[in-house]
Amino acid sequence: MPQNVYVIPQNTIEEMRRFYANALQSTPQGAIFRAKTSNAVITAYKSGKVMFQGNAPAAEAKKWINENTKETKKAAQKTNAFSPPDTLFTSNHIGSDEAGTGDYFGPITVAAAFVKKEQIELLKELGVKDSKNLTDSTIRKVSKDIMNLDLPYSLLILHNEKYNKLQKQGWTQGKMKAMLHHHAINNLLNKIGTNSADGILIDQFCEPAVYKKHIATEQQKLADNTYFMTKAESYSIAVAAGSIIARTSFLSEMDKLSAKTGIALPKGASKKVDQTIASIIKSKGEKALNSYAKTHFANTKKAKNYL
Repeated sequence: MPQNVYVIPQNTIEEMRRFYANALQSTPQGAIFRAKTSNAVITAYKSGKVMFQGNAPAAEAKKWINENTKETKKAAQKTNAFSPPDTLFTSNHIGSDEAGTGDYFGPITVAAAFVKKEQIELLKELGVKDSKNLTDSTIRKVSKDIMNLDLPYSLLILHNEKYNKLQKQGWTQGKMKAMLHHHAINNLLNKIGTNSADGILIDQFCEPAVYKKHIATEQQKLADNTYFMTKAESYSIAVAAGSIIARTSFLSEMDKLSAKTGIALPKGASKKVDQTIASIIKSKGEKALNSYAKTHFANTKKAKNYL
C-alpha cells in the first residue's frame, strides 16, 4: 500500500482536521487526528508530519501540499508475493480476522467472511469497518445486521480448555491462530466454491513464510490467491466483517464465562484481571482457571500477589 509523508504547517493541519471532521477515526498516540477517505488514511502528528496512506495517497495529499511543502518520505509498503493487489478490495473476496488473542480470559475466535463486490457499499452503510474503532455495543448491533444479509462466513472458537491443552503440547499462539484462520477459510471455500472468490486476505499477525510453516506442520497448504496485510480491516470490507463477527463471538463467550463464574470477567490482561484471577482461585481453586483463561499468561503468577 503506497504512502506519502509531508511536513505541513500547524495552521494547515488544523484546517485539515476541520475539513475531515466527518471522517475522523480514533487518534493514535502522538497524533493530532486520523481520518479516512476513499483515497487514503490521513494521520497528522504533533511533529508536523502528515502521512497519507492508502489506494491513492498522492491524490489526497495534493489538496494540502504546495511547492514549499517538504516531502520527508515517499515509499511503497514493502511488497512481496503475498501483498494484495489494490483491485482485491473492490472485488469478490474472503477476509479473515481474529479476536481474543491478547485477553487472559476467554477463547480465541476467528471468522472468515465472503463479500461480493456488489455488497461492499451496503456493508459500509451498515457501519462495517475496523472493529477496533467501534464500541462493543456497536459491534454487536452491526454483527446482527451482517447476519441478516446473504453473507457466507465461517466462525471457529478455540475454547480455553483446548487452548491450554495445545499450549502444553508445544503449540505457540501463532500456530493456533494460523490453523484457525486456515480452517475457517477452508470451511468457507467449501461453502461458496473455490472459484467464487478472486482472492483471500488474512489480517497479518506473522510473516507469510511463518504462517505457511505453521500449517505445513499439520500437512496443510495455503490456498491459491491468499494474501497477507497488516491492518487489513482498514482496507478490506471482508476482513472488517470477519473482525466484527469474531469480536461479537468473543464477547458472547465472555458473557457465558462471566455467568458461569458469577464474576464479570474483564477483558485484556491488566491489573484488574490479576485481581479477578485471585478471586476465582479463592472461590473455585486454581484448576478452575483452565476453563476460563489462557493460563500460561503471566497474569496467573501475578494474581498470587493478591491471595
